[in-house]
Amino acid sequence: MPTSSTPRRPQDLMRLLTRAERLAERRLRTALEEEGCSVDAWRVLALLSDGTGHHMSAIAEAAFLPAPTLTKLVDQLVDQNLVHRRVDPLDRRRILVYLTPRGQDHWRRADRAVRAAWPAGSPADEDLLGALLDRLAETLDDSSRV
Repeated sequence: MPTSSTPRRPQDLMRLLTRAERLAERRLRTALEEEGCSVDAWRVLALLSDGTGHHMSAIAEAAFLPAPTLTKLVDQLVDQNLVHRRVDPLDRRRILVYLTPRGQDHWRRADRAVRAAWPAGSPADEDLLGALLDRLAETLDDSSRV
């Protein structure tokens, strides 16, 4: 195992990131199952919880979903009366998606379940981890443009 002064190989970091992501998703999935919510739906509801309405392309990017998968998910959320669609008043060719009042209640319950299930870490550790992951994502994104 490398020491802190030895650079990690990309496969070591990838293994750590994958392990952390899978453990986090398993914890989220377990908490959300009790609320009848999938992780993908939770991501969509989280974005929409700001109340401003979002275009499908922005939702797809935030939820890490391909457009056809997102369309099916939003259709299901509409059928459950959790979200509704409206024509964008600034660009009538585009659709905005919003939470319904029922969707807001569902979001609050799901958010509480996730917060209760999420391990308590210090704000400093969470800030550091967030900053490091942001830096890694930016570095990887910049590297792909070469």
